[in-house]
Amino acid sequence: MWLYKGKIIKKIKDLPKKTFGFVYQTTHLPTDLKYIGKKSLIYNQKKKLTKKELAEYTGAGRKPKTRKTQKESDWKTYYGSHSKIKGLLKEGKENDFEREILQVAYNKKELTYLECKWQFKCEVLELDEYLNYNILGKFFDKDFV
Repeated sequence: MWLYKGKIIKKIKDLPKKTFGFVYQTTHLPTDLKYIGKKSLIYNQKKKLTKKELAEYTGAGRKPKTRKTQKESDWKTYYGSHSKIKGLLKEGKENDFEREILQVAYNKKELTYLECKWQFKCEVLELDEYLNYNILGKFFDKDFV
């Protein structure tokens, strides 16, 4: 279950229109350890064209081999990418977590910006309560100790 501004979010329609993704905070309730990350709601996927689709192609130039499709991501069941979170989830401890949407984004670039903004604002590399150990793969917690 995701919380956003005090409301439970169960489907994409529960979020503001044209939301691309969101910045979230996952909290492990027994230890109060937190993780801040981002999640896209939809992702683009390349699919190979079938023989029938290739035969029906009437455009000029070289025939394309793939087409782009969009698919809903696993955002409903997502808790975070940190190995500690994944390990606890494998043990079936989903109820030990609280997931909160901090802010929504309307495009990919904004989503990355907002994730960095929240991570710097919450000082995830400096405070022990956060599991994050890097920001953008450029700033690491070990560099600040």
